[in-house]
Amino acid sequence: MGLLQPESGLLFWMLLSFIVVFVILAKYGFPVITKMVEERRVFVEKSLEAAKEAKAQLDNIKTESEALLQQAREDQMKILNEAAAAKERIISEAKGQAQAEAQKQLEEAKRQIRLEKEAAVREVRSQIAMLSVDIAEKVIRNKLDNTPAQMSMIDRLLEEMPDMKQS
Repeated sequence: MGLLQPESGLLFWMLLSFIVVFVILAKYGFPVITKMVEERRVFVEKSLEAAKEAKAQLDNIKTESEALLQQAREDQMKILNEAAAAKERIISEAKGQAQAEAQKQLEEAKRQIRLEKEAAVREVRSQIAMLSVDIAEKVIRNKLDNTPAQMSMIDRLLEEMPDMKQS
C-alpha cells in the first residue's frame, strides 16, 4: 500500500514506540523541562522585582539629588545675600569713617585758620600800637614846647582811651 494508508503492523509499532517515548519523556524529560521553565520564571520575576526596586531607588536618589540641589541653590542665594549685605555694611562704615575723618580735618583746619587769624590780628594790632606809639612820641616831642597844648592833648588822649578798649 502506500504512504497514505500504512499497514496495521507498522501502525502498531509506531504507536508502541510513541507510547514508550512519551512515558520516558513524561517520567524523566517533562519534570526537568518544567523545573527549568519554573526556575526561569522565578528568575525573571526576581529580575523584574530587582528592576522595580532599582527604579524606585533611582527615583529616590533623583528626588534626593534634586532636593540637595535646591538646598544648595538656597544656600548659595543666602550666602550671596549675606555677602551683599556685608559689602553694603562695610561701604557704609567706610563712608561714615571717611565723613568723620573729613569733618575732623575740617574742624582742625577751621581751628588752625582761627588761630592764625587771631595771631595775624594780634600782630597787626601790635604793629598799629607800635606805629601809634612812634607817631605819638614824635608828636609829643614836637608839642613839648607848648604847655597848654600839651594839656589839651593829654585830656583828649584820656578821653579816647575808653573808645580803644571797646573796639
